[in-house]
Amino acid sequence: MPATLADLNEAPAAAFVAVLGAVFPHAPWIADATAAQRPFATVEALFTALRGAVEGASDARRRALLAPPPARIEPAASGLDRLSEADAARFAALEAAYRERFGHAFILCVERHGRASLLANVESRLAAPLEAERRTAEAELMRIAAIRLNALVTGPGALTTTGRISTHVLDTVQGKPAAGVAVTLVECISETDSVVVARAVTNADGRTDAPLVHGRPVPRATYELRFGLGDHFRRIGPALGLALPEPPFLDVVPLRFGVDDPEGHYHVPLVATPWSYQTYRGS
Repeated sequence: MPATLADLNEAPAAAFVAVLGAVFPHAPWIADATAAQRPFATVEALFTALRGAVEGASDARRRALLAPPPARIEPAASGLDRLSEADAARFAALEAAYRERFGHAFILCVERHGRASLLANVESRLAAPLEAERRTAEAELMRIAAIRLNALVTGPGALTTTGRISTHVLDTVQGKPAAGVAVTLVECISETDSVVVARAVTNADGRTDAPLVHGRPVPRATYELRFGLGDHFRRIGPALGLALPEPPFLDVVPLRFGVDDPEGHYHVPLVATPWSYQTYRGS
């Protein structure tokens, strides 16, 4: 169960360090250096203090943060386990080359990356100058620490570590939201490879009951929303006196879009008739 910021502000220093130990594993000195700065008014202020302890540390200590084996890659929920066999082998080879060149683990907050972005990231960083890559690795370490801190501590001023993908469907034939439309969200990995992220059906408001992605970063990737528009108009057409062809002119409508801000809100609606549709980035 997460600790409250108020309780952490009042806790003995040893308890404070124990609660925050998972934010930077193997480095309790970071929380220890921060304890004396209490009280913190917000979770964000606490994180700023933790980051300041790292930035003010000796070069040896900062380098040691990048050293521990396992690499700071989050587990199955992040998607690394969904790599194909070929991509997993490619990633392992790239990571080995990275360790050889930079002398430390490849650090990436993979919850913020889709499969294609993950591989592109390690490839591009292999070519980076040594000091620039060290700064990038530290920045990724801080992204991971922010997610961990939000999971460990509740209170005002939480860090922004999650994003959303949402949608709704408007039926302009009826002039109202379209209920009962099947919606599938897929991550597009290549022109021949994709993976289903979420499935839902629109409610009476034309929206899904919950965002298709929420409560976590939206991995940087190309996505496609697929709407079962043909089935919707097949279902309501007779009552409206619509003479629709079979197969319909529009059946499954795909909307392909890119996510480059994992903490952003991507609202991708569909405004449709049996013969036309449009979209936009909403809010």
